[in-house]
Amino acid sequence: MNSKSKTLPANPVGTWKPTFSGVALRRRLKGLAIPLLALALLEVLVRIGWVPSYQMPAPSEIFLTLRDLAGGALWTHIGVSLARVAAGFAIGAALALGVAAWVGLSREAEAYLEPTFAALRAIPSLAWVPLLLLWLGIDESSKVVLIAIGAFFPVYLNGVAAIRNIDRKLVEVGQMYGFGPARLARRILLPAALPGLFTGLRSGLSLAWMFLVAAELIAATKGLGYLLTDGRETSRPDLVLASIIVLALLGKLSDGLLAALETRLLAWRDAFAGQGGEG
Repeated sequence: MNSKSKTLPANPVGTWKPTFSGVALRRRLKGLAIPLLALALLEVLVRIGWVPSYQMPAPSEIFLTLRDLAGGALWTHIGVSLARVAAGFAIGAALALGVAAWVGLSREAEAYLEPTFAALRAIPSLAWVPLLLLWLGIDESSKVVLIAIGAFFPVYLNGVAAIRNIDRKLVEVGQMYGFGPARLARRILLPAALPGLFTGLRSGLSLAWMFLVAAELIAATKGLGYLLTDGRETSRPDLVLASIIVLALLGKLSDGLLAALETRLLAWRDAFAGQGGEG
């Protein structure tokens, strides 16, 4: 190599990370493009009379309804619904993770439990409501149990699949190094199953919000589902749509929190992140 040869500067892997103000911010702005375009188009269609306002209010009217609700009882309804989802999701997810670990690690447990769970998860959410009302009454317990049922099955299914999809060679290597059951679970099984477990948790959380509405549509005096019922009974589509928007925002926020936790706990993965996402 002659003296005119140029030495490339060192660029160690992992020294540069995209900042929130760069790639991440552009990605979030792209995510807002379709909702904003849809709102603008709907506003125009309602204002020119192509869409009847008594069926679909203009977005500006819905935002005024949201503003009025925010100055009143909206935060009480949000707090009640959040408490129900948090309690139901925590109970359902905890039970699902325990049962999934048992079934995923034991063929014997799968033989006993899987046929029953396969039948139970086919039952629609509203079919549980009359039974829970008969058993638990109309207080909070029936609503929390219904939400827990909704959260249970996605977490259970993805948990079992995550355990069963662990590379057998990883387990064999751990056994070769003399790992006991506890250390094998902590060092190999749990890290390898975490991606699938988070998929199940995020799916379970989404279903928890869906089952919340089913629980609050019947025998509730507070909550976002109650606002939906109130809007239907008073023929106020703006109130119904405002409640739906709040539900969507809360669902997106809670899913975003789980996604951030997933990113933090799985930062060690060198996974494929898609193509063409530079901006």
